[in-house]
Amino acid sequence: MNNMKHTFKYISILLIIVISACNSGNNSSETSKQNESIFPKGEKIASNNFSGTVWVQMMGANDSTLYARFGNVTFEPKARTNWHSHPGGQVLFITKGKGYYQALGQPAQLLNKGDVVEIPRDVVHWHGAAPDSEFAHIAISLNSDEGNVVWLGPVTDEEYKDLNINN
Repeated sequence: MNNMKHTFKYISILLIIVISACNSGNNSSETSKQNESIFPKGEKIASNNFSGTVWVQMMGANDSTLYARFGNVTFEPKARTNWHSHPGGQVLFITKGKGYYQALGQPAQLLNKGDVVEIPRDVVHWHGAAPDSEFAHIAISLNSDEGNVVWLGPVTDEEYKDLNINN
């Protein structure tokens, strides 16, 4: 229970920082505000756990006693994760663009900047960009002391193309 309190506290602080940073820009052009990123894009990754071009910027200490791992993940249009699950659950804070989240056996959810997705423990799912939009989120893997992400197979082009969207 104490770990959950620390995780909740940390997520709350991160959310406040994200909201503050998003609201603090004073550029005169709305277009330039939409293109700004408040977190580094990170390194382009080469991994069989993703389809398309993806960048990851891990944040925080790797040996954290908070039992949470978190990072900024940016997807080019159509890029996405493989199907996967997290033993301790996951939270996504959408910071840019348009994308999708889908739990196995459920309709996909359209995601936009400002949305938050709470993914329960061990739920098999994927997330990624819409066909016409770059997409970024802060991904927080919770209770990381309970195990690492469990990667499964790719979301096929057919599955992606035939999404049943739940808005």
